[in-house]
Amino acid sequence: MKHDLKILPSEITSETNYHNRRQFIRNAGLAIGGSAVAAALPLSSSASTRELETVPGPYSTGEEPNSWEDVTTYNNFYEFGTGKEDPYRNSGDFVTRPWSVKVSGECGKPGDYDYEDIVAPHTLEDRVYRHRCVEAWSMVVPWVGFPLADLLRRFEPNSDAKFVRFKTLHDPKRMPGQKRPVLRWPYVEGLTIAEAMHPLTLMVVGVYGKELPNQNGAPLRLIVPWKYGFKGIKSIVKIEFTRRQPKTSWEISIPGEYGFYANVNPQVDHPRWSQASERRIGAGVFAPKQPTLMFNGYQDEVAHLYSGLDLRKNY
Repeated sequence: MKHDLKILPSEITSETNYHNRRQFIRNAGLAIGGSAVAAALPLSSSASTRELETVPGPYSTGEEPNSWEDVTTYNNFYEFGTGKEDPYRNSGDFVTRPWSVKVSGECGKPGDYDYEDIVAPHTLEDRVYRHRCVEAWSMVVPWVGFPLADLLRRFEPNSDAKFVRFKTLHDPKRMPGQKRPVLRWPYVEGLTIAEAMHPLTLMVVGVYGKELPNQNGAPLRLIVPWKYGFKGIKSIVKIEFTRRQPKTSWEISIPGEYGFYANVNPQVDHPRWSQASERRIGAGVFAPKQPTLMFNGYQDEVAHLYSGLDLRKNY
């Protein structure tokens, strides 16, 4: 039976109140974006999306989040075009209800799960994650979501589930960027089971207290704050528990530049640019860059996941 999230008016967190209530900023966050957006750009066509109840999350950066305009008008989402503003411009008619996710592989409860089935049991949490992107810029975004681990446990992965594979919707009529062979569609990403079950890894359903706009990956997307942005797969329709490491989209397309792990590592340059420093979106093109932090500042929390792994070879 289908049902909507029940949100009381008194429970809604407005963008203004969000800025005034620092206790809601509890996590370090990431977004897919680029350099600052021109001030003349209007708000996203998705700006009127439904608002969500939120409660505080357990982590904090102490950093001010980027604006709604930054977050929603400058994105990477190749399914709607390769330009940073293309997702905002081309995704307005993308319909995300009804939506379902197919769960398969090494688990006790495979099946097709409606969006409402996935979201309803979880308390939504405002989470702000620092993100260091391979293009030398970053954002701080107040994502709304819940730990991916809480969702995956419901599917009862077995002892043979060593990895988790995710797929984006493949529908060129609804996602015009898929008509161009810039990648092998549909978009595929993956994590080790330990990465997927880490409490910093989120299944995201919103931003700034509102439902996730289309250009940001509606209705469900992944956020892994110690990794580069391309690991944050959007518009997820399939989750598979696998025994073997899955091949991911960028790994298939350009294996010499994009590996499976994609950990933020300033000591390993991309073949075409340095990853040692970054610039915050909205700071201006002449603003000084800041040093990129190992694991995006989460070394204490996640370094143990890669004990004994050569992060230069396993990039």
